[in-house]
Amino acid sequence: MTIVSQTIAFDQGGLRFEAQASWDDAIGGPRPLVLVAPSFMGRTPFEDDKAAQLAALGYVGFSVDIYGVDVKPTNAEEASAAMAVLNEDRGLLKDRMFASLKIARELEQVDDAKAAAIGFCFGGKCVLDLARGGAEVLGVAAFHGVYDAPPFANAEMTAKVLMLHGWDDPLCPPEAVLALATELTEAKVDWQIHAYGHTVHAFTNPKRPEMYSPVVDARSWRLMQDFLTEIF
Repeated sequence: MTIVSQTIAFDQGGLRFEAQASWDDAIGGPRPLVLVAPSFMGRTPFEDDKAAQLAALGYVGFSVDIYGVDVKPTNAEEASAAMAVLNEDRGLLKDRMFASLKIARELEQVDDAKAAAIGFCFGGKCVLDLARGGAEVLGVAAFHGVYDAPPFANAEMTAKVLMLHGWDDPLCPPEAVLALATELTEAKVDWQIHAYGHTVHAFTNPKRPEMYSPVVDARSWRLMQDFLTEIF
């Protein structure tokens, strides 16, 4: 196994973006693509590491730059301000996710007929909006995501959806989970929500020890692997 990681720079909407693609160079031929959408801090080593872990599973992992190279939050206040721009313009958020998907699909290592996306925290909203926008992806998986729907009608959703949810997440109380389930059911989406008891937000992030749950982190990652195996 030889994991190769490469910075992928591109322009979109008048801004410069830098993503990171990872793949196992010991594998020949094209393979499925998995986008990794970031938390509200933007693309960090956490997302890059997840992309590398996906590469070790035989995929091309693509760590998404959602803010652009000129916006790199250094603290929660800056991250909240950057996220607010996209929360207030969900069309812009969708456009950036679609642009990342297009660029990633053009990599020679990628089988462009097989694509999926995973996301963490705010990245969960990003991958849901990718699916809501009718993107040609086989599935999306959100870890402790954010579920509120955009203020406009969805396109036809064809992606399967996996939600990995901390039941005690204060950002997404039970009524938010029910609203998402209702939305996906009405859209006739193949969906599943796995909720973990006594678990809050950011349960995958060891740098947030007050929230991190190593047991749930491991459980949710295994479920994601099963999900990817099924859709690919």
